[in-house]
Amino acid sequence: MIPSLTMRSTFVLATAILSFLAPTLAKDDKYVTATVDGQQVLVKDSRAPALYTGNFGDCMGSSTVNVTRFDAAYYKDNMTVLFHLAGETALINEAVMMYIGVFAYGEGRFDLTFNPCSANIASLCPMKAGTPIEANGIIPISQSDVAGIPPIALSIPDFEGEAILRIFSNSTQTEIGCFSAVVTNGNTFSQPAAVGSILGIFTFIAVIASFVTAIYGDNIPVMRKHYAHSLSVLVVFAVWHHIYFSGALSMNWPSVLVAFWSNYAWAGGMIYTEAMQNSINNFVGSNKGNTSAVGAAGTGAPNENLGGGYDITKIYKRDVFKNALNVPGLMKRSKFNKVARHLEHTLAKRELANSTNGFSYYGLPVKPGLPLPGNYSGFAGTLAEENIPASNAFMTGFLWFLILIAIVAFSVIALKFILEGLIKTKVIKNDRLSFFRAHYLGFTALAVLRTLFIGFFMLVFLCLFQFAYLGSTGPVAIASIVFLIMLLGVGGLAGYACYYRITFGNYVSEPDRVNLEKRKVLKFIPWYGFTRASRAPPSEDKVYAGSLPWRRIRPASEDEKSVHEDPEFTKKFGWLASRFRRTRWWFFVVWLVYEFVRACFLAGASGHPMTQVFGLLVVEFVAFIGIIILRPFEGQRLNLIVVYLLGFSKVATVALSAAFDTRFNLPRIPTTAIGIVIIVIQGILTIIVVIAIILGAISSYMSVMRNRPQEEFKPKKWATYRERYFNHMDLKEKDAPPPPPPPPPPAPERPKGPYFSVSSVKRVPKIEDEDPEFVAEISGEPQGSQLSLASRNMDGVGEMQTRSRAPSIRSTMSHTSLPYGARVHRASWSSREFSEFHANQRRSTLGSTPEPSSRPASHALPGLDTRFAGSSENINRQPSPLSSRPITPVWSPMETGRTSNNASPLARPKSRPNVNSPRNSRPRLPTLASTNEVPSMPVTGNGSGSANPGTAT
Repeated sequence: MIPSLTMRSTFVLATAILSFLAPTLAKDDKYVTATVDGQQVLVKDSRAPALYTGNFGDCMGSSTVNVTRFDAAYYKDNMTVLFHLAGETALINEAVMMYIGVFAYGEGRFDLTFNPCSANIASLCPMKAGTPIEANGIIPISQSDVAGIPPIALSIPDFEGEAILRIFSNSTQTEIGCFSAVVTNGNTFSQPAAVGSILGIFTFIAVIASFVTAIYGDNIPVMRKHYAHSLSVLVVFAVWHHIYFSGALSMNWPSVLVAFWSNYAWAGGMIYTEAMQNSINNFVGSNKGNTSAVGAAGTGAPNENLGGGYDITKIYKRDVFKNALNVPGLMKRSKFNKVARHLEHTLAKRELANSTNGFSYYGLPVKPGLPLPGNYSGFAGTLAEENIPASNAFMTGFLWFLILIAIVAFSVIALKFILEGLIKTKVIKNDRLSFFRAHYLGFTALAVLRTLFIGFFMLVFLCLFQFAYLGSTGPVAIASIVFLIMLLGVGGLAGYACYYRITFGNYVSEPDRVNLEKRKVLKFIPWYGFTRASRAPPSEDKVYAGSLPWRRIRPASEDEKSVHEDPEFTKKFGWLASRFRRTRWWFFVVWLVYEFVRACFLAGASGHPMTQVFGLLVVEFVAFIGIIILRPFEGQRLNLIVVYLLGFSKVATVALSAAFDTRFNLPRIPTTAIGIVIIVIQGILTIIVVIAIILGAISSYMSVMRNRPQEEFKPKKWATYRERYFNHMDLKEKDAPPPPPPPPPPAPERPKGPYFSVSSVKRVPKIEDEDPEFVAEISGEPQGSQLSLASRNMDGVGEMQTRSRAPSIRSTMSHTSLPYGARVHRASWSSREFSEFHANQRRSTLGSTPEPSSRPASHALPGLDTRFAGSSENINRQPSPLSSRPITPVWSPMETGRTSNNASPLARPKSRPNVNSPRNSRPRLPTLASTNEVPSMPVTGNGSGSANPGTAT
């Protein structure tokens, strides 16, 4: 023990010397020594810490210590932790132990258990009633103590951390106090003063641009047309409400999301003012409700598992507890040690005075009804960013909505009197906005009704949330009245608008059916589509899964005027229907039903996160698909924002929010990453809406200047865009498919050439090709259907054998199906056979000997001087190109006497047997030609023979 005390005293003396030298080195007492980049430098004592605590709350619920100030700060430059605790207690005399833990993204990063007596905190050694608690401390730390804190935590926006202070009684060894404070680095997405103000300015521009198109002009249908194509304030607030009220799901949100949503809190009526909140607190009373009912950890309620809980056995170990009880005796062991303790106590007080003077980085106790700092669960956690308790949410939104209605009504009336004053002073002409000045009361009423229509979702949601949260009876009663006004008032007016149009618009209602048609998406994904039988009658080419009964409402006659061409209907219900297409004028009813269902899931199912998220996901997906099919708005920009961008953002936000449910226990770092993805989606949507507001302001300016001649319109470069914009409005107003493009001009006539030509002819295989007899016949083998000729001598020189019958006897061959001299041929010719035929013809004409062809001999074409039997005339005609084989010549008796020496070129060589014929070919069948065939004469011994044409065997 003595060596340790010596080292400790040496360190204390050295620190004391440095403390006395510091004032001489510093020009001002507000500078302290710090190490920056390895060098000792003087830094301002009022500098911002790397991490520091904000607001704090009671996390025990029955703490015997009333803490009025609890703050801690971590300075990276001099590696110190400063903490300050102030409060009071009712305990008479109690020795305590203290625990400080720092958590970042759900994991413990730093913890310290100490005895306040060892830290020279006299007000807690021991704790006494009537003695104010004033605990100050500067704790030097090492790099190993903060090794768990990543460097990015010192700069990332909305660092998610908390510091927990626990106080334990030594006599009972139980917890008697717990306080939790949020830890931040000062960087945040929450910039309502800057971002919220910019969004408010653009929203005001959208309101003005929309209002001027509604009041300019005197022709109601034309005014409605231009109003329908300006940017709708309903769409703008639908986007802002979607973004902010996404935090109404009972999920454990990351801090980045709650901070980002705070920039849109003004659009939801959640604007904090001290005077209004105090008035609401007096009206609500002490019953602030229980925030845990809506998914948030409430302040003043027991939260034993906060920060992972605590293990009392680790705090009250035997040695630690013994030292805690015997600290006063330990301090009296050595006079030197007593001096060292005194110097250490003096040094701590000097450093604490220098460090706490002007220190503004600390929080305040949270008000009743707010969740614990650092907890962002449910709508209560989202409201906590604005310091608005969940019990005050409805009254806050309702009061600001009443103020908004008063501002709208006053602005419209004030504009009328301002115009009258400008006319009286001759500043503007007398006919300016004459229609508006004559009907300003009607415009005021319609402006108020339009404001109610825009705020329908917000008010219904707040009413239902008050019913789910309960609390005091006063706000519940007012919420019931407002709910009935919105549901029966605005909803009843919407229903009456449909009834008025159908009753007085000469409409008829008739039965119809909706067919569920099976389709394919991308040619392979099964899908279903809805078609109305009145528009697409059932077809046999389509497959239907079923049908539902439906009602069809249509004009009684085709000459019925459009709803937008009816001035009376527009004056009464234009605040509901003027934005929508001619065939979708009733969409305001669908929109009110959709917003009511959304409010029921968001507010009515508070405290049931899975019911909320999955029920709302189904609603948003069905609405997304349905609005895509309907495309209700007449303006193209409105369809782009509402149909595609807003619908996608709603579906994606709800789907990603399912990961924040506490039962999934997702680590906080991936949770923060998912939150940033949601911020990117909603941020892009915000940017597109701002761009649409700018374009809407430009188009509204063009609409207001529509009566100006083109040469007077400024800037002149926009004149062509104005004409195109007006043409676009005229086309969209008809709500009909665009006319088909004009047909292309006819092509110039060209001289007509041959309309028919044959480049090649290809034979298609036939059934006969599988018959061996037919194949043998067309391949040139001797068959029964053709005459057998006498064989030549072995040496190739011989005479033709004579026939035993007259040639006329062979006229019996005409009994066959083929004409005389014809033979079986193939059904088609190829271009090659035609070319061979013409080549042989040219050679015969020139008198030259034909070259041997590559084709078989049986396919060779005969010469043109071939004679038929019994005729001395040559063949002067060409064989039919349809025959693949030449006509077999028939020799007359006059030519049988010729020998091989003086044989004419017309003599046909004797037939050779087919040596390649198959052995197992079927036997030759007798035919009429074969039975009348003249047999050959026997050959003489010398190789020559004579033929007797008149002899028959």
